[in-house]
Amino acid sequence: MLSYLAAALPSHTGAAARLLAVQCALRMDSKGQVRLPAGVLRSLCLSRDPAPWSELEQARWLYRTPTSLDVAVRVVVAQILDGGLFAQRPARPDRRSAADWALRAARDGCVGAGDPPLRLFALCLAAHAESSAGRGCTEMDRIARECGLAPAALFPVLDQLAAFGPLASWNVTLASGNLYWELLPKGDQRQSADPTAT
Repeated sequence: MLSYLAAALPSHTGAAARLLAVQCALRMDSKGQVRLPAGVLRSLCLSRDPAPWSELEQARWLYRTPTSLDVAVRVVVAQILDGGLFAQRPARPDRRSAADWALRAARDGCVGAGDPPLRLFALCLAAHAESSAGRGCTEMDRIARECGLAPAALFPVLDQLAAFGPLASWNVTLASGNLYWELLPKGDQRQSADPTAT
């Protein structure tokens, strides 16, 4: 889904909008409607930010229905406009499971949990890693496209994730342009980014 969205969304789409698009794409029903509960939006750290929704609406990727915020059930309702997503759909329970996994992967071990670029990058690395070993290798340009970043902008984010997030190590082979990384074991977490924290 990350690869599909990298092609379907405009290149200038921000990380918060991309995180939202992943959840919408994985949670949509057979008619392209998605209902995002307030808890999902809180987990994305987007419960009060209308900007990612506006970005996706301006890209004509989705629109929120006029009654998109139902105060009684606290759900945002949107209609996906991207017809190509219907060809990408595995079985609905598998997509829901993937959506829940994506929430955890973007959050777990990420000290800068409120920082959408860090969360999106953590999700991309987890999605491309071998699940058993926690190691991954892919083209640096591919990860950059999926995160909506220029390739040169990846290095500071990788350093930040290695210092305070879920990344144990990383390196780039310049000849091939491949990015190699290893994630910390599940449950292991670096110390807080705040040097005064004890």
